Order: sequence, then C-alpha cells, then structure tokens
Amino acid sequence: VLENQDLQHSIKPQKVEFHSLNFNTTLHWRPGWAREARDVLYFVQYKVYGQSTWQNKDECWGISGHVCDLTHETSDIQEPYYSRVRAALAGVYSNWSLSCRFTPWRETMIGPPMVTVAHSNKSITVKLQAPRSPYRRKRGSKIPMTNYYDLLYQVFVINNLLDEQHRVLVYEGKDKVIKIEDLRPGVSYCIVAKMYVPVLDHSSAYSSRQCTVL
Repeated sequence: VLENQDLQHSIKPQKVEFHSLNFNTTLHWRPGWAREARDVLYFVQYKVYGQSTWQNKDECWGISGHVCDLTHETSDIQEPYYSRVRAALAGVYSNWSLSCRFTPWRETMIGPPMVTVAHSNKSITVKLQAPRSPYRRKRGSKIPMTNYYDLLYQVFVINNLLDEQHRVLVYEGKDKVIKIEDLRPGVSYCIVAKMYVPVLDHSSAYSSRQCTVL
C-alpha cells in the first residue's frame, strides 16, 4: 500500500494551467517526478464553475502527452471553467490535480493584427486585419476578435536609422486602413502594430515588422 501511495504521489500531474490565444484554449500540465514518466497516461475532465458533475474529455482520456485542446469545451466565453488531470501507471491512479479558474473572455490573450504596407514617394498606406477566433459564422468564416471586444489598433513606426526599440506610436483607433504621410524619400521605415483592449487594459504582442523604402 505504501508503495502504491508513493507511486500515486510521484505520478501526480503538476502545474495544471489553461493557455489561451484568441479563444484557442489548451490545458497544459507537467508530469510528476516518477522515473517511468514516459509510460504514464493522463485523464482530463472539465466543468463550468458551479456545476456539480465533471465531464470527461474523450480525446484526452488515457493520453501520454501533456496538452489537451479545450477550445470547443470553453466556447461560452463569459463562463468560468475548471479542469483537472489525473495520471495512471501500472494500474495505480494519482489524485486529481486542479487548474485555477479560467474565464475565456477575461483571460484569453489577443494576438497581434495582420499588417500589410504599400508606399508612394512620401507616404505609407497600412492595412490592418484583426486576429480571428476559432468560432465560425453560419456561413463558415471565422469570427474576428473585434466581435467580442471593443478593440483598437495601435500602429508604430520604426525608423531604421534609430535603434529597434525606438517605436513611435503614429495611430490608435479602429480604422483598418491608415495613411502615414510626410515621410522622407530614400529612408527605410518599418511598421509594427498591436491590438489594444481598453476594457481590460491588455495589449497584444507586436505584429511582425513590415518594412519599406520610400
């Protein structure tokens, strides 16, 4: 019995956490410290806060990996969720390891916008596209994150003569196409952008740089 208790303890999953980007939500955990960790199987359950019964996640029932996709199970984005994971090895089951409470609308990270640039001799036109959620409209297209939040685009210019960290905010607002004017011909300019969520005071990461020489 003691050996079984040791084994139960040594295979118990650690650090059970939700990770979420644009409502693409996965549960992650770390294996216990058992030496035979590669033979351990994991079992995932989830529920909405306040419900009494846990639901099994069938695709993550007896898996050897340490990640489980719960995007579909957490699609009611205002609800708080919990998940839990247990491990089994050689017929011995660990206790459940519980996640923290997770509310998608409050906690998902918003990704950066897509940026494309075109230039004339003294100006740059920047086109912005908000990231999309995994959820689809009836016609099949993915719903943009702007449907769920009041989002602002923030557009920055990096003038390559200066160092990379010197980003100048040139626009904040909702326009998907903006024009940056009165620029110097022959100079290389790079544009980066991010999404800003005023209600949560969250910013996305920066988009990849789009550079052009006028």
